[in-house]
Amino acid sequence: MRFDAITLFPAMFDAITAHGITRRAYELGLWTLATWNPRDFTTDRHRSVDDRPFGGGPGMVMLAEPLALAVEAARNAQRAAGIALSRVLVLAAGGAPLTDARVRALASDRETGVVLVCGRYEGIDQRFLDACADEVVSVGDFVISGGEIAAAALIDAVVRQLPGALKEESTADESFAGGLLGAPQFTRPEVWRDRAVPEVLLSGNHSEIANWRRAESLRATARQRPDLIAAARRCGLLSESDLKSLRGETQAATNV
Repeated sequence: MRFDAITLFPAMFDAITAHGITRRAYELGLWTLATWNPRDFTTDRHRSVDDRPFGGGPGMVMLAEPLALAVEAARNAQRAAGIALSRVLVLAAGGAPLTDARVRALASDRETGVVLVCGRYEGIDQRFLDACADEVVSVGDFVISGGEIAAAALIDAVVRQLPGALKEESTADESFAGGLLGAPQFTRPEVWRDRAVPEVLLSGNHSEIANWRRAESLRATARQRPDLIAAARRCGLLSESDLKSLRGETQAATNV
């Protein structure tokens, strides 16, 4: 799978090509990355990529033309590499939330190249977004200094879904895979600072362990992300046993 990042700070992507799971997958050839600096597509002596906003206001706005030329260069490079289709995703705070479902969809469409545009400053000229962006994506309801960290997070999330990057069961059982948060995890020692591992996890009874993990997953999701519970209800992802467990959790909270 190929990613092309439009970024003013290409070195920020060294973190995912040189470390961890993404590095191993990169070295195995499961994914590739090219970076394109918009400054290389400017024509003035200052290599300007931003200017003051029309209508006034704080900060600067990224110019449309250098970004558009960088995107065109990235798409041409993808076509030269045999990738006929590509999607342009802009990382910005005002975008649609990046979800597990969207990540898995991107990972399953490995024949389509992905161009990631990393915004900076106060934002990007809207005309570029209208003309060149297929999607505007956000990694959360908060603001960071630029889209590079968000783009790296997206790449990491997608790469770990690629066949060969992880064991199949590693992603099938994690948070959000079934619409819920994951169950708590424990490892050695069995007792740490007077806190013991739940006995069921030491029982060796795989059926009971699976039931415990499902119940704990429901409990954690109901407490921390009730919106996911509501979505799971609407999609029919909860069994009668799940609903009974949730009713018990609600009753316990009421008694407290």
